[in-house]
Amino acid sequence: MSFIHYLESITGVSIYALISFGIFFSFFVVMSLWAWKADKKLIKTLSNIPLDNSAEIN
Repeated sequence: MSFIHYLESITGVSIYALISFGIFFSFFVVMSLWAWKADKKLIKTLSNIPLDNSAEIN
């Protein structure tokens, strides 16, 4: 028996797909708005973190 048959036997399983899509879409919208409204100096600082050699590694 394939996995899809197990899902079909669960009552109300379609709501899980809608909930997960809603969570993903909400997160995407919030992060897009944050990136658009964020201070450009902060974005520049965050983008240079991997290239910054001044931090010591212990």
